[in-house]
Formats: sequence, C-alpha cells, structure tokens
Amino acid sequence: MGTTTEDDGRVFDAPSDNFVYRLLPRWLWPYAQLARWDRPIGWQLLMWPCFWSAAMAAGVTAEANAFRPGQFIAHLFLFWLGAVAMRGAGCTYNDLVDHDIDNQVARTRSRPLPSGRVTRRQAKIFILLQALTGLAVLLSFNLFTIVLGFASLGFVAVYPFAKRFTDWPQFFWDLRFLGAR
Repeated sequence: MGTTTEDDGRVFDAPSDNFVYRLLPRWLWPYAQLARWDRPIGWQLLMWPCFWSAAMAAGVTAEANAFRPGQFIAHLFLFWLGAVAMRGAGCTYNDLVDHDIDNQVARTRSRPLPSGRVTRRQAKIFILLQALTGLAVLLSFNLFTIVLGFASLGFVAVYPFAKRFTDWPQFFWDLRFLGAR
C-alpha cells in the first residue's frame, strides 16, 4: 500500500509506484483514481475470462477453417477496453454512492471525491464517458451479448447499497457474473 500526504494527490490505500503517477499528467490523477487505474486487478479480473472465451472460440473457428485473426485481435481489444471502462464506471459509481461514508473513513478519505479533488458533477460526467465507452463496446457484439450486458447492470447498481444491509456485499457483486454466463 502507498502512503500519502494531504497534498501529494495520491490516495492512501493504493500503490504509489503505479504508472498513473509516472505517465499521466497530474490533473488526470483524480480521474484515474476514481476509475481505479492505479489498481489494475479489477479490470484484469473482468478481462481475462473474456480473453479465455475468445481463445476458445478461436480454436473452434480454426478447426472449421473460419478463423479470422483480425476479428480475434479486434475482440481482444474490445474486451480490454470494455473491462477498463466498465470497471472504472463501477468504481466511480461506488464512490458517488459512498461519498459521505468515504469522508468518515481514514482509509478512503484521500480518494478524489471526499478529498475534494473531484466534484460530484465532474465524477458524474466521468462516469457517463466511461459508460458510453462501455456501451459502444457492448453494441459491437451480438444481441445475446447485449442483453446479458444490460442484465448485469442491476447487480452492479445494488452492490454499493448491499454493504449497508448485509455482511456479504461481495455476494451481490458476484451475482453479476452469473447473469453473464
């Protein structure tokens, strides 16, 4: 875990040596922190099952002499982009919902919303941009995939509130994967 001072622009509960702080301009740091780009494990957990599925489909199409490398690479790119965008949108949504609580917890007080580095309006615009990116990715797939994508949104919407009525909020978080299978 990293450490932070009030004015260095980093969040207390994230690594300080991430690419976010080395490569991005300082004014983008709060948005990268909202989307948790400084903690890539979340989008990677969304992306790897998609990559695995694409690889299995590539094997089937190769056996049928119908494999198209360009389409395979395009799908990998779309899965990566969708995972990063939608994980970021989910984290931004969670921070908007938990704004008042995050301000009272030492571990989360340095995040962009409670620290005042991003306003609620700016966070809402950012979530909209991420969601539109995710929607563009989703609409590039077939109808079945689109329906499953929209079905999983209900579980994502409930998750931040589940922390208030159950000791098992991750159960609600994991339900979104059941809808997508």
